[in-house]
Amino acid sequence: MNEPYSFNIDQMNGIVEDTYTNIIEECENLRKNTNCPNEQVVALLSVIASNYATKTEKNDN
Repeated sequence: MNEPYSFNIDQMNGIVEDTYTNIIEECENLRKNTNCPNEQVVALLSVIASNYATKTEKNDN
């Protein structure tokens, strides 16, 4: 089983916040440029998230 992990405060206020902001902005760009519904963005994010799921998590679904 994986050990619990938490970002430290510097990471949360730096790279994590930047990454979050970039993802939100790119999702908005996707919606603006394709006129796709929110559900399509959610589906795309789900596919992306599945690339980072552990084998155990993938097998449970």
